[in-house]
Amino acid sequence: MGVLGFGTEIVSAADGSLAALLGASPGASTAVSIMLDILEKCFPAYQTEAWQQKINEIIPFRAAALIKHPEKIEAARRLSERLYQNEV
Repeated sequence: MGVLGFGTEIVSAADGSLAALLGASPGASTAVSIMLDILEKCFPAYQTEAWQQKINEIIPFRAAALIKHPEKIEAARRLSERLYQNEV
């Protein structure tokens, strides 16, 4: 008998040569997170301090525990609004 599951799963070859996304269709809210997971699994050579700094520069609130820091949530919202206004 099969198992019904919800969510999205990343399956990758041990050597990082192939990655696949299985399960629920990822939307915009999960696409970046999923891509970062794939980069980490398939390109471990890039797991350097410089790489992490660049990712944190591009996505400044990725590593923040937002639930524990309401001020960071507000800062993330302000940044998103500012960036969105520049795009439109």
